[in-house]
Amino acid sequence: MDSDCDSPLGYDAFRRTCPSHTVLEMLASKWVYLVVCALRNGRQRNGALARKLEGITPKMLTQTLRVLERDGLVRREVYPVIPPRVEYELTELGLNLAGLLTQIRSWAEQHAPDIKDARARAIAGNEVGWAA
Repeated sequence: MDSDCDSPLGYDAFRRTCPSHTVLEMLASKWVYLVVCALRNGRQRNGALARKLEGITPKMLTQTLRVLERDGLVRREVYPVIPPRVEYELTELGLNLAGLLTQIRSWAEQHAPDIKDARARAIAGNEVGWAA
């Protein structure tokens, strides 16, 4: 940790070389965010997640679950049955993150009309560079 910030762990996300950047990049994915929130209520199979997450492609769901498993946020359990059954659930670390993301999701849902109105006003005011 080569940071001189006030963080007790020595990490400073504002520094270009801080390892926390990789965590922030992972969290910036809309699908990471939504998969974690979807798994907050418990263990689910791939198909159930795909149905809940409208618009996610099978490839993107698989990639997202692999990233979350790699980073210790999701646990994958394979059952030795024919056909194979695979279930996903949040780890303790994932559950901790899910609490934060659920608050952000609630804020987004509550304030979506405000943001939509602000965007419409910006476009109506012919603000250069603004788009829906």
